[in-house]
Amino acid sequence: QVQLVESGGGLVQEGGSLRLSCAASGRTIRNYAMGWFRQAPGKERDFVATINWSGTRTYYADSVKGRFTISRDGAKNTVYLQMNSLKPEDAAVYYCAAKYSMDSINRVTLAAYDYWGQGTQVTVSS
Repeated sequence: QVQLVESGGGLVQEGGSLRLSCAASGRTIRNYAMGWFRQAPGKERDFVATINWSGTRTYYADSVKGRFTISRDGAKNTVYLQMNSLKPEDAAVYYCAAKYSMDSINRVTLAAYDYWGQGTQVTVSS
């Protein structure tokens, strides 16, 4: 079992930055593909970004491309989401997800992941 705990959310002004962290425990996530999703009130949970097990391949939703960066630190068993130039429409609960996989498929659906964190709230004021 893999436990995921997100942190780093909060209130930020439009145009500001936040870095979310997803700390894993229970197992090393070195052989796991990792993803970030977000869910705004009354909306579905949407794909944001994914990174493959080795960190050599990343993929982003069009809405965040060029503004968000996903990365991973194997030594810390942690995945990050650096969010820059934040917009009010980025406000949501952000979730981290994991899937045991050593391929480089871009996993963009909820069903593609086996483990989920509880989420961290991001609020963007205009």
